Amino acid sequence: MKKNENFITGIIVGILFLALFNTSSFVYNCNEIRNDTLRLHIIANSDSNKDQQIKLAVRDALLESGNNIFSGTVTPETAFITIEKERENIEKTVKKILLENGVNYNTEINLTTEYFDTRVYDNNVTLPAGRYLALKIVLGEGNGKNWWCVMFPTLCLPAAEETDLSAIESVYSENEKSIVTNGSKYTIRFKIIEYLEKIKNNVTFTD
Repeated sequence: MKKNENFITGIIVGILFLALFNTSSFVYNCNEIRNDTLRLHIIANSDSNKDQQIKLAVRDALLESGNNIFSGTVTPETAFITIEKERENIEKTVKKILLENGVNYNTEINLTTEYFDTRVYDNNVTLPAGRYLALKIVLGEGNGKNWWCVMFPTLCLPAAEETDLSAIESVYSENEKSIVTNGSKYTIRFKIIEYLEKIKNNVTFTD
């Protein structure tokens, strides 16, 4: 039975690779989008109403006070240096919100590469699935629902509420921009990319 399942999986993967063979430029541009993007990922302590509210309060405080890292000037190339310089301010901001809400659990703040599913943002920007560089903030046990946005280009709130997409103009190439702003046009391709990226992530980053 196990051999049959592996055989079927192999056939499916092969078909998907063949489907993408004639759209190699799409695969290439999706990879370029990942390379050109920096994300923010905040994970709540738990799914309790209080912990979820704290997560959003941390988000709002960071976006309000973190002009040095949310202004669109921190790129994937400069992220490690800039965010390390701002780490103390980030930690102070997060700790302040935790204390104001009567909790004092630990917080982990790291710049790391992690997997994200395909995501459609409110301004109709679609980012393909795959591994992205992200500023990851884990509150307490990190067992709650998470919140994420795009730090670069600047698509985090309140920038994400802008009606125009000028933030992506100078970041993504024309081909990349066409993909992220025309998600419905590439729905099937996005699903294929997500399937393949999940397989690659599970094979490469899990035991």
